[in-house]
Amino acid sequence: MAIEVRIPTILRNLTDGAKAVDGKGGTLDELFADLDARHPGLRARLVDDGKLRKFVNVYLNDEDVRFLGGLETPVGDGDNVTILPAVAGG
Repeated sequence: MAIEVRIPTILRNLTDGAKAVDGKGGTLDELFADLDARHPGLRARLVDDGKLRKFVNVYLNDEDVRFLGGLETPVGDGDNVTILPAVAGG
């Protein structure tokens, strides 16, 4: 079993159009490294200076990872990670 990662439309050019990809790792950071090995450039769009970029929201099983431990949040088989770009408007 793997970790399912849902990819927003704006990043699908890095996943050959896939809406979701599978990955592995013990932490969110390891998961992003694993995904970047198969989808180069993905991690750089999500992480800057060892932290999640401010304009990217990441959810682990519908919980915001910023409140769970950020990149050090533990992940495991069967988890679902959703990446959402932050939206602003007026």
